[in-house]
Amino acid sequence: MLQTVSFQAPVKAIQAETWPVDEVLALFDLPFNDLMFKAQQVHRANFDAGDVELATLLSIKTGGCEEDCGYCPQAARYDTGVEAKKILGIEEVLDAARAAKDNGATRFCMGAAWRSPKDRDMDKVEEMVREVKALGLETCATLGMLKEEQAERLKEAGLDYYNHNLDTAPEFYSNVISTREYQDRLDTLGHVRNAGLKVCCGGIVGMGESRRQRAGLIAQLANLNPYPESVPVNHLVQVEGTPLHGLDPLDPLEFVRTIAVARITMPKARVRLSAGRRQMGEAVQAMCFLAGANSIFYGDKLLTTGNPDAEDDRVLLAKLGLKTRGVTEAGGCK
Repeated sequence: MLQTVSFQAPVKAIQAETWPVDEVLALFDLPFNDLMFKAQQVHRANFDAGDVELATLLSIKTGGCEEDCGYCPQAARYDTGVEAKKILGIEEVLDAARAAKDNGATRFCMGAAWRSPKDRDMDKVEEMVREVKALGLETCATLGMLKEEQAERLKEAGLDYYNHNLDTAPEFYSNVISTREYQDRLDTLGHVRNAGLKVCCGGIVGMGESRRQRAGLIAQLANLNPYPESVPVNHLVQVEGTPLHGLDPLDPLEFVRTIAVARITMPKARVRLSAGRRQMGEAVQAMCFLAGANSIFYGDKLLTTGNPDAEDDRVLLAKLGLKTRGVTEAGGCK
């Protein structure tokens, strides 16, 4: 069952179940070819068929997080070999942003391993946003939970998108995280919308959830009013030392199904093929593009996990005849 959240004006409350979980599950249960055909029809009705957005993600503050997200190597309580570091300086961030732009990225995303940013952190992040935006890149940040005034400060600094994932279905959430409530995530999304920022919000699959629970995640996202401009779909990257290490891996075709269902239920969103691409191989990635994915992270690392090299991505996109270009209406990050 979907939870509800009250957003302050001008954002409407979560809408009625435009996509009930049972209807989303029915999409998952379609024969694979039928699902892919339906997803491709929806995709072509809303986007150029071969248009893929490139974005780069930089960890501006790595490790030492007080949260207990079971998938995350940056949680201080887990022994994963990730060293806690101070926030990066502005020049290091700008060097990375320039390199990303030179490599063809149109959006630059900055992520910090915080439960929520402190005021002293906000001053530094706002400077990063202003300077990166001055380079001609779209800006995105993922900093944890936000208060209403923090979202407004980021908007004033020129931030375009804020990423805050729901991670999984409400009924499975407590299996993954105990240090914050599902409603905390919804509240942050409400503050982001109220500030006039665009939303990047998705989740992670392969954490031991059932197909119905994957459908529950997609339904929760699709029933946000409005649904996110960007929907990153992450395949769990298992990291030794985290509680979710050692799970049976998700079937690759089930991941492709998740991409297709996200495309159908959120037709105008950028569906981002995010974490886990290194493990997928070219064939599965190609099927994800066919299923409606039209955005990828571009570069050798996503925060602390590996990502296909930029050159490998260029080769794959060329093989598939896909093109990359700037985006005017949607996008986002992990």
